[in-house]
Amino acid sequence: MAPAARVVRALWPGGCALAWRLGGRPQPLLPKQSRAGFAGAAGGPGPVAAARKGSPRLLGAAALALGGALGLYHTARWHLRAQDLHAERSAAQLSLSSRLQLTLYQYKTCPFCSKVRAFLDFHALPYQVVEVNPVRRAEIKFSSYRKVPILVAQEGESSQQLNDSSVIISALKTYLVSGQPLEEIITYYPAMKAVNDQGKEVTEFGNKYWLMLSEKEAQQVYGGKEARTHRLQDNVREDLYEAADKWVAAVGKDRPFMGGQKPNLADLAVYGVLRVMEGLDAFDDLMQHTHIQPWYLRVERAITEASPAD
Repeated sequence: MAPAARVVRALWPGGCALAWRLGGRPQPLLPKQSRAGFAGAAGGPGPVAAARKGSPRLLGAAALALGGALGLYHTARWHLRAQDLHAERSAAQLSLSSRLQLTLYQYKTCPFCSKVRAFLDFHALPYQVVEVNPVRRAEIKFSSYRKVPILVAQEGESSQQLNDSSVIISALKTYLVSGQPLEEIITYYPAMKAVNDQGKEVTEFGNKYWLMLSEKEAQQVYGGKEARTHRLQDNVREDLYEAADKWVAAVGKDRPFMGGQKPNLADLAVYGVLRVMEGLDAFDDLMQHTHIQPWYLRVERAITEASPAD
């Protein structure tokens, strides 16, 4: 019998129970199909108002994503260690870059699309962007999944479609670390349909906050499995301020990033969500009323240095 291996909790907002596999193949884990869980699906909120003042919808999305990411800080307090992402990128990412053609279908102002772009940029993965018309959405007429982001990965004659920002990043990160075929990896994130509290059918994805790694790979990347969810307060802007300061406190004074000396998935996710707020009063207020600006600028600099020159 092959050595036991486990599905590893990626550092994402939210989470689900730990799953195990035997014989070298992760078994897709299907979370309970509760209305509460599906109502909070984060597949992409649609167009975000670009008014200078900043819409409650944008603030709510940012606060939810940032607040959810704070769930990982309990894990980080105990076991998160600095990761050498430059070494991790060397072989696997170069292989991915040369073998795959990536196309990202997005709304420019969507926080979840920005999260994906931050991941791709930091890992120096070349990709093309297709801006989707938020009304007609003709650009994604090929897809039965009608939200963004959508990432299409072309490898030779084979094309794989990845839906949902967390699925996209978890699947690509699994590929970078393990080298498993992407066609196989996407089967670990099954799509599930349910009806939310408004009577609308929604799609959620199993395991989307998890990396599918062997036991050895798991120990190299992440050592813990704890997770915590975060609930928004009534005052979204105050909740965002509180979440930002808790995030900074979780990073601490002894390391520049949650990932140690280099940003990890959590750093990139939070940065990606906040980045779309730049130019809004809400972003300026966040920088002024919290302690998150130094961390934010460090991540921005790290992504710029990691991205290939034009």
